Amino acid sequence: MLNKYPLWKYVLILAVLAIACVYSAPNLYPDDPAIQISGSSVALQVTESELTVARQALEEAGIAVKATSLGEQGRGGMIRLQEQEDQLPAKDIVRRALGDDYIAALNLAPTTPDWLRSLGASPMKLGLDLAGGVHFLLEVDMERAVETRLNVYDSEVKALLRRERVRYRSLPAQADRIQIGFTDNESLNRAQTLIRQNYNDFVTTTASRNELQVLTLALTDTRLAEIREYSIRQNLTTVRNRVNELGVAEPLVQRQGANRIVVELPGVQDTAEAKRILGATANLEFRLAALPDAARAATEELGFRNSERPPVALERSVIIAGDQVTDAQASFDENGRPQVNIRLDGYGGDLMNRATRTNVGRSMAVIFIEQRPVTRYVRQEVDGEMREVPVQAFEEERGIISLATIQSPLGSQFRITGLDGQGESSELALLLRAGGLAAPMYFAEERTIGPSLGAENIRLGVQASLWGFLLVALFILAIYRFFGLLATVALLFNMVCLVAVMSVIGATLTLPGIAGIVLTMGMAVDANVLIFSRIREEIANGMSIQRALHEGFDRAFSAIIDGNLTTLLVGGILFALGTGPIKGFAVTLSIGILTSLFTALVVTRGMVNLIFGGRDIKKLWI
Repeated sequence: MLNKYPLWKYVLILAVLAIACVYSAPNLYPDDPAIQISGSSVALQVTESELTVARQALEEAGIAVKATSLGEQGRGGMIRLQEQEDQLPAKDIVRRALGDDYIAALNLAPTTPDWLRSLGASPMKLGLDLAGGVHFLLEVDMERAVETRLNVYDSEVKALLRRERVRYRSLPAQADRIQIGFTDNESLNRAQTLIRQNYNDFVTTTASRNELQVLTLALTDTRLAEIREYSIRQNLTTVRNRVNELGVAEPLVQRQGANRIVVELPGVQDTAEAKRILGATANLEFRLAALPDAARAATEELGFRNSERPPVALERSVIIAGDQVTDAQASFDENGRPQVNIRLDGYGGDLMNRATRTNVGRSMAVIFIEQRPVTRYVRQEVDGEMREVPVQAFEEERGIISLATIQSPLGSQFRITGLDGQGESSELALLLRAGGLAAPMYFAEERTIGPSLGAENIRLGVQASLWGFLLVALFILAIYRFFGLLATVALLFNMVCLVAVMSVIGATLTLPGIAGIVLTMGMAVDANVLIFSRIREEIANGMSIQRALHEGFDRAFSAIIDGNLTTLLVGGILFALGTGPIKGFAVTLSIGILTSLFTALVVTRGMVNLIFGGRDIKKLWI
């Protein structure tokens, strides 16, 4: 029989629409502005006590708190606020109340009902221009970058002098220069010759001081500029790698000026975790435990990280550092304890093998080095008033994470054990895999786009969508009457399906994406226009109404498919070659094409068949 679907098709259409309604529903529940609290290290947990301190500090400052909650196993806490504009001052208050051992970061806390979340339903991720995500401005400490490189040069130059048996005395470094003392002119001249033969990065000067001939090595201006440029480029690459490890959709990581990096993370929920990972300056050093008769000047005592074990004397010379690590993966050993499997590059593997093959039976320590940003408050005059102004600084923390006996010579692959839980092993592997920072960074700026620009963008975007839907509906109703009403209902379901698909796949909605949604409305109705126009033509040609309905859908099918496939091809090209806003437009456009094909060809025909199929109709208002 013409224009009749079997029962299973109607049930399938209703099931698809019901699922679309369920998975688009979370978008009706806006997120709460919130402050996320986490420990500065994985081992430091957040308890109810810290949340109470933070809440009391906020209430004393007159900031209304909606609710507080703890994460699973103490992995962070959340403070929900009543007003969006309270986020920035609340973050500063919480940071001061808890100190530098805890990280306070801006966040948006979901309000989706539990029954929807139990089904795996969640709202669409919104881009930064629609009040979602976080914006970081990271500033690289260039002076620390020069200091770090100078320390490397200091070790290399002194190793060169020891190999050539030139006697020297170590002197403290000053600013951006190395100082080495000699007891006679012959040693001084020989050292100068060796350094000039092996290095062209220094300007050398000599002076007499306290019966010593002092050789001063200062980096050239060209080398200083190269170090600073390398530091910003290396940090930029590392931050990009770390963002990729976080799995953020459509992030923005780019350089700004001489020493700053902009990071925008749309749709990020755990901003405290992102802040800790992005800002961490993690590195490793592998050193041998000192022999009992070793000179005090050649050894250094270090304690264990996150452990009460007594300090251990280690050799100052480093076997390898973390920059020789090419891969790191967290796993478990045969006893179920966490470990990190390390792979070194060829040069690092040679150094490790050379150091361990002659020291089997001795202990080797793995040292974790971290530059932690700390905030200190100093009183300064601002606009004629004395105020406490936050000043960023860094504290270096060094701790042993593993001390094990060398059982056999090591090569390019080995493992690190003795870690404090799976969380620490996963974070250490991530940081080593992403690469170390060439210099510490601090967060010069952190904000969410939402209280002003984002809220206005959302309001205007919603208005544009509603006006677009209304005008399209009025047009189609005026031209096709009752069939226009069916097309309007199908268009409404099309929007629901589009939102549901974007929510399920985790697509990020941006302001250009809203433009793609508005364009989808016009294209979806365009398919109905082709169908209804074909039905009119067939009726005008004398065909029966039932046959005209059937032929209208069948004969318009190829034209609709051809037109939408060409547009879908363009959407794919925009997504593949575009970036940022262009990708956001391409995503909504492509998904909208697919959902409009379903609603125009299946849902609309299902409604027409249900209402008109199998009936003896003499006149059709179309």
